[in-house]
Amino acid sequence: MASTTTQKDTWSASEYNNTASFVYSDAFVQPVLDLLQPHEGERIVDFGCGSGEITRALMKVVGPNGLVLGLDASENMISKAKENGVTHCRVMDLQVLEEPGSQVISADLILEPNSFDAVFSNAALHWCKSSPEAVIQNAWNALKPGGRFAVEMGGFGNLVGLRSSIYRVLSAHGHNPAALDPWFFPSEVTYRKLLEKAGFQVETIGLFPRMTYVPNGLKAWIALFARQTMLSGLNDEEAKRVVDEVVEECETDMKDAEGRWFIMYVRLRFKAVKPTN
Repeated sequence: MASTTTQKDTWSASEYNNTASFVYSDAFVQPVLDLLQPHEGERIVDFGCGSGEITRALMKVVGPNGLVLGLDASENMISKAKENGVTHCRVMDLQVLEEPGSQVISADLILEPNSFDAVFSNAALHWCKSSPEAVIQNAWNALKPGGRFAVEMGGFGNLVGLRSSIYRVLSAHGHNPAALDPWFFPSEVTYRKLLEKAGFQVETIGLFPRMTYVPNGLKAWIALFARQTMLSGLNDEEAKRVVDEVVEECETDMKDAEGRWFIMYVRLRFKAVKPTN
């Protein structure tokens, strides 16, 4: 959900909820929850919990005998998650390996090795561009033998058309878009290799295209997801020009006759298991 990078915290939970609540809608989240199959009494970690809507739902499933730990790099998101009733959550950059005992934190907030039944993540790990290997290693370390890693994230082809338009317009304005791009959208082959290198057994992995309605329009989407990342080095005047050009360029393929904006999302969805031997 929210960014899990080591960048300055530029996330606004209120803007995220206002512009991108579809991210944690029941219809979009159910496929990855079907892979997770949470049960009463389990210990689950939510990687990139954002404002905690799904984390809270998982808490209801595991019940008082279980535990759900929400982790996110954004202090703003974690504060909102606490307001939303998430009991156990804290700030953590998932791309930094957590050493046992390295922090003075209560036991319910630590990724104790071999102590969790599952690691779950929805719409977060595509922000982990600098070290996806560390994210996977953190999941491996936290899981019990036989524990499962169930994830949905942006995959190869995600934001097709929109991303290339941002690249083209930024290049025309003299910027290097590849150096500014915050996203990691791997193919199933690429991510399978990363999982297997860490020791996971991949049960299922694939790419799933999904035309996604953007209720507040493309400009609001760009303001939320790209203004503080790909466009962060631009002043407001230049950023407005870039956004206007991108929106005009994308209108043909992404705006329907009723004026509604859609973005082609391609989701990488997988379930992997830590072997018991």
